[in-house]
Amino acid sequence: MKRCKRNTLFGLAGLLSIGLWMGGVVTSQAGSTLPTLLNGQPMPTLADIIEPVIPAVVNIATSTRIQVPEHPLLSDPFFRQFFNLPKQRGGREREQKSLGSGVVVDAKKGIILTNQHVIDKADQITVTLRDGRSIQAKRVGVDTATDIAVIQVQAKNLQQIPLGNSDLLRVGDFAVAIGNPFGLGQTVTSGIISALGRKGLGLKGYEDFIQTDASINPGNSGGALVNLRGELIGINTAILARGGGNVGIGFAIPVNMAQRIMEQLVQFGEVKRGVLGIQSQDLTPELAEAFAISAKEGAVVAMVIPGSPAEKAGLKRGDVITKANGHPVHGMADLHNTVGLSRTGEQIVLELIRDGVTQQVAVVIAEPEQLVYEGEQIDPRLQGAALEDPDSSENNGGVHVVSVEPDSVAWTVGLRADDQIISVNRRAVQSCRELKAIMKRVKNKLLLNIHRGGENLFILVR
Repeated sequence: MKRCKRNTLFGLAGLLSIGLWMGGVVTSQAGSTLPTLLNGQPMPTLADIIEPVIPAVVNIATSTRIQVPEHPLLSDPFFRQFFNLPKQRGGREREQKSLGSGVVVDAKKGIILTNQHVIDKADQITVTLRDGRSIQAKRVGVDTATDIAVIQVQAKNLQQIPLGNSDLLRVGDFAVAIGNPFGLGQTVTSGIISALGRKGLGLKGYEDFIQTDASINPGNSGGALVNLRGELIGINTAILARGGGNVGIGFAIPVNMAQRIMEQLVQFGEVKRGVLGIQSQDLTPELAEAFAISAKEGAVVAMVIPGSPAEKAGLKRGDVITKANGHPVHGMADLHNTVGLSRTGEQIVLELIRDGVTQQVAVVIAEPEQLVYEGEQIDPRLQGAALEDPDSSENNGGVHVVSVEPDSVAWTVGLRADDQIISVNRRAVQSCRELKAIMKRVKNKLLLNIHRGGENLFILVR
């Protein structure tokens, strides 16, 4: 999977669709019908749609100063003195540059949407407009989980793009990608919406991608995906390129998701995510049969965390959530996205099936409580470790080991950063509170089941 060539040529069916959409047909000398376009032109063009949009898509250039690693001998004072080398004055640096794209969504305030990976760790961000002006931009906020970033420029006569509604998209809709591929300058490619709601690509934490065959290449990242009304429907972000080239499979973040993230970044400089307080799994045919329900898709509540908003709202283990705020929940990924894109204090209305009866439950997303604990707060045998509760909107489970101090008690036991403690003496643990309660009762040997690097292992704590 690559972050942001095949140009899509409209066939006769495509031309006919555009012609009908534009309002009529003309007859050729051979007697066949050809589509008419704007201004009565007999040949198809997207120019009248694209020309007003292009000024709103900008090129983004970034520069980042990074430390250049040196040979360990060069850091040895004795070595430097022996070879009469000058005293070391800090590590060497080099400048790294990259290119991408962005979309002006608020001309008055100079707000530009782009990808987080386009401006990641950048020391300097330069925006180049269609009219040739180059302007220094400031970072407003970034959200790594969705790969959305907002930057701002101070400039007059900016042109913004109107926002569409990505919830109304259908597979087969025409789409146009605008960006700055390979640093060539503004480039337009066309295609269709190939698929919607793509998840599980491993790109980011919250995935609901639009798939398109409009050519997207490196440098297109952060650019615009627009419909035939010239409305922004997505932010181009990645391509599938297993062989190293574009194979006509590109992905864009839906504009509705990008807009929700943008609003929080502009207001707070960050995304204030809350928690629901459940762990879930996809509804399978076998589970549907076991629950004696006709639903084919949904998210099954596997656990409700004590004291969470879910518990307070009355959610129970075994509930099958089929809708969230009126939108279908096809699986736990949809529920994860809904929670992750909701801000603290926002209410979510869940439609669920319990004991064969459909009902609605309103849950208020709450601000996370303290999630990080010092190991000795839980038990002296974990001294030196920093632990946190699992993200309740994800289905990972287990207490997460944030860090472990070298030579500490926890280090000696065998714990390492990024371990997940999933059970103690074969009893599953889902929170630091549960871990503390179990360890308090057991004063002798403890058997910790650890998930590390995709494998499970046991650690004996004496």
